[in-house]
Amino acid sequence: MLPDGHWGPPTSSVDWCEANYRFSPYVAEFFNTLSSLAMVTVGIIGLLRHRKTLETRFLVAFVAIAVVGIGSAAFHATLRFELQMLDELPMLYLALVMVYILLEIRPGRRYGRWLPIALALHGVLVTALATLTRGQLQFYVFHLSFGSLELFALYRVVLLYRASENPRVRRLFWLGMGSYVLAVALWFVDLRYCDFLAVTLPGLGLPNPELHAVWHVLVSFGFYLLVVLIAEVRLARRLGVG
Repeated sequence: MLPDGHWGPPTSSVDWCEANYRFSPYVAEFFNTLSSLAMVTVGIIGLLRHRKTLETRFLVAFVAIAVVGIGSAAFHATLRFELQMLDELPMLYLALVMVYILLEIRPGRRYGRWLPIALALHGVLVTALATLTRGQLQFYVFHLSFGSLELFALYRVVLLYRASENPRVRRLFWLGMGSYVLAVALWFVDLRYCDFLAVTLPGLGLPNPELHAVWHVLVSFGFYLLVVLIAEVRLARRLGVG
């Protein structure tokens, strides 16, 4: 096992809880890289399956998550800061797309042109902050910005669930939100308790559960279901039945 591997020492603001270059000198984090393809798969499936039935805004969301998956694979394979941005910035743009979709869930344009302009300006600001900072500051700047958008979007999905009596919407909510919340919980555990997962467990003869890789899979599954839920609610409202 090469300590630095083909890509050299990590330059990213975070090195996740997976042993680097364990399986190949060309892939820094094997499981995190492989599991990132779940996002690519979900994006492609969503695009191909719904390209004739869903509005462009939903197709943009599916394309965005596929781009996130590509960037995530590149980042985890190299742990280079430049490719970390290819992972994180598409996450930010995807969150902005979802916030727009959720705020404009009703037929017509409720907020007019100012909403996409405001969201775009927010994206430009966070992009600058994320790319011009380094280390722990960069990590927290990005995740506080992205996390606030993510929590707002999930809150809006909860409101859609509470306002709907459609059994399909309610099933999609519990499956999608359950997968998403569990994924986020595993992300935090992997980040907070890395010493236990990567050192203590192997010392006891147990493997590192690679929770960040599990996060990739669960969040992809949850995202797909929640997007379908949002699309169903919007269609019902356009038809005047929800």
